[in-house]
Amino acid sequence: MEPQPATDPRTAIETVFRLEFPRVVAAVTRVVRDVGIAEELAQDALVAALEQWPRDGVPDRPGAWLTAAARHRAVDLVRRRENYARKLQEIGRTLEDTPPPQEPPDPDAIDDDLLRLVFTTCHPVLSAEARTALTLRLLGGLSTAEIARAYLVPEPTVAQRVVRAKRTLATKNVAFEVPYGPDREARLGSVLDVIYLIFNEGYAATAGDDWLRPALCEDALRLARQLAALMPKEPEVHALVSLLEFQTSRTAARTAPDGTPVLLRDQNRRRWNRMLIARGITALDRAGATSAGAPGPYALQAAIAACHAHAHTYEDTDWAAIATLYGLLAARAPSPVVELNRAVAVSMADGPGPALEIVDTLAAEPVLSGYHLLPSVRGDLLLRLGRTAEARAEFERAAALARNERERELLLARAAMCPS
Repeated sequence: MEPQPATDPRTAIETVFRLEFPRVVAAVTRVVRDVGIAEELAQDALVAALEQWPRDGVPDRPGAWLTAAARHRAVDLVRRRENYARKLQEIGRTLEDTPPPQEPPDPDAIDDDLLRLVFTTCHPVLSAEARTALTLRLLGGLSTAEIARAYLVPEPTVAQRVVRAKRTLATKNVAFEVPYGPDREARLGSVLDVIYLIFNEGYAATAGDDWLRPALCEDALRLARQLAALMPKEPEVHALVSLLEFQTSRTAARTAPDGTPVLLRDQNRRRWNRMLIARGITALDRAGATSAGAPGPYALQAAIAACHAHAHTYEDTDWAAIATLYGLLAARAPSPVVELNRAVAVSMADGPGPALEIVDTLAAEPVLSGYHLLPSVRGDLLLRLGRTAEARAEFERAAALARNERERELLLARAAMCPS
């Protein structure tokens, strides 16, 4: 759904451009075959909007306007290139009269520029860090500052990764396509990871005034569904779809009318979308039916989400099963964040004491040194143990680390509720 125009043209331009930026870049990349040039042309369209919208008013379909403006510039650029090529021919360069044979059409091929852009930005010629930064920049619409904050690295480092990634894709002539056969399988893991990253940025925004960015969640879920149609025999693809369906089902209950986050235990589960939960169960069944071995990381995370979806109340949740699943996930894909989540499940299954021991061992993990959820979880455990003064300090520390304004307000409110 295209965003509604705002009253102030400049506010509308900023909002629409952030939401529509991935689609504009994807559409233009299809024309110019260079993500770096496509991003520049998208920025040119933004400049044109800044010049025209305050004077002429915000168009009825601002996203379509931006895409059309950028594509017009892309077509002009291609025509200039073609004219230059013809001039080279006139001075002696020749071309083959017979065009090269076309690759036979893939029966699984889909016509989706965003999915092409995902596979392009996940090409193995790029490092894992470069893939993540470039994908979050082009498809997540995040600024370099936001990506730097999300990954706790200096902003110039992120900027260099993005610039080098775009240059590498151009110099290596990486095709703007959904690859075939073995190349597709080779990139699948990275594609799944970045789709999940995009979803997570929409599900709980790293920074800004809004906790949710639903458009990013919708894009990620649509991409995952289309990837499942493209690769129906890949269990982890179906598992990712299942996970995103389950997570999306809670959207309406995750915020109060004023935008304040609502914690899982306080959510009105009657507002959870039962249709999406049913879709999540179906996708999880498909993941199991296509798997020949142990469940992968996304299958385990989807199984955890299914435990929440099946519980009619927070207290009815099978926390022991969730703790076990997190243990399997920690063995399959070790991560301090997974351990932190396991500690939450353990606290519900076995009490806050054993969970606090797990959390305290994570305090020395460098990757969690600036992670606001570590002191947030620790504060919750201390509060349940009656150590309210310590809990208050932890919630205040978590608020100081949080970069999203809504989360910061929530954490400060929890701190204020702790008795001195």
